[in-house]
Order: sequence, then structure tokens, then C-alpha cells
Amino acid sequence: MDKFEQTKEFYHLLEEGAEALGAEDRGTLYRPCAINCVKKYVLKEMQRQFDECGGDYDLQCTKYGRSEYFFADIIEPGHVYEIGYPCCFCPMVESGLAKSTAHCECSRQSILFVLHTLMPKREIQVTILHTVLGKANECRFRVQIK
Repeated sequence: MDKFEQTKEFYHLLEEGAEALGAEDRGTLYRPCAINCVKKYVLKEMQRQFDECGGDYDLQCTKYGRSEYFFADIIEPGHVYEIGYPCCFCPMVESGLAKSTAHCECSRQSILFVLHTLMPKREIQVTILHTVLGKANECRFRVQIK
């Protein structure tokens, strides 16, 4: 067995373990990777947009909520949004290593991290609606902000 096959096998076993975890533990597992993934570019760009929009997330969604990489729909202004990606951009998925929907917790955690950074005093919940790994055509998350 070559090294890539060993890596795939290891990752498959890791995903099986993640699937068996409760939601809170799965979040704890994926959070460091999620933060590492978004902190260099995504967070900086989202912060720039947020600042440009005067801290108004609805305005940010309206102005920047449609691109080839991201979408944001306002469901209830100031409180409920559906955001996501038109396809999966995760390098672990693109490489063929990640195959389980448990891995989508990483995206959920990255959204939580970015939004908590932008709005640290707000209570934020993110729910996975559907993802490419779950056989959908896009990755979509419901965000509730209180």
C-alpha cells in the first residue's frame, strides 16, 4: 500500500470516529482546522467588507452576497440568513480524502468563527442545511443571529 492509500485509510477511520461523536465534540474536533483554513484570507476579506459596510451585516450580504465563491441570502433582516458555497472548495474533499458529511462540521465551524469575530457580542447559531458531501449541488447553512 502506498503512502497516499495509507493516508486515505487513516482519514477514513478518522471520519468514522468523527461521525460517532456528539455534535459538541465534533465541533471541538474540527474547530482548529476551520480557524486555520479561514484566518489568512477569508476572515480578512469578510472583515474588510464588514468594516466597509459600517458593521451592517445585512448591507454586507446585499453588497457582497453573490460571487463565484460565496452566497448570502437574507431570510429575516438582522437575524436569519442562509449562506454557503456554490460548490465544495475544501482541499480535503477535492483531494478525495474527506468523504463523510461529518467533515462539513469544518465549514460550520469556519462560519461560526468568522461571524463571532465580526460580531463578538452577538449570539450566533449555524445549522448545516445541506452540503456537496451530502449529495447536494451546493453547501448551504442557516445562520441565526441574536
